[in-house]
Amino acid sequence: MIVKDPENCKEIVANDNSLLKELLNPRKEDLAISYSLAIARVTPGNSTYQHKIRSSEVYYIISGEGEMHINDEVEKVHKGETIYIPPNAVQRIKNTGASDLVFLCIVDPAWRAEDEEVIE
Repeated sequence: MIVKDPENCKEIVANDNSLLKELLNPRKEDLAISYSLAIARVTPGNSTYQHKIRSSEVYYIISGEGEMHINDEVEKVHKGETIYIPPNAVQRIKNTGASDLVFLCIVDPAWRAEDEEVIE
């Protein structure tokens, strides 16, 4: 059994400038899954860098509010919403609220550094 507490996971500054805690990645652990799972955080007034990844991605907003930019589309997002990001889409998320914007990141197939390109 694998049980992870995000409080015990190391937070890093990800390539896209979000603060990230990776929870599950079958490329790093013996897991019978094809996706990776992480918790990301963007502080008030900040944004991730424009980037794209080869995999599809899903964000689930745990708390906060922001603006999601995917290619030429922009949508306001908030707690409880789910966002699908197609493979190779240019994306970024901006925190427009007064508290941290926190969201789950599900990447399928699992995230790899070589699959991500930062644009700005």
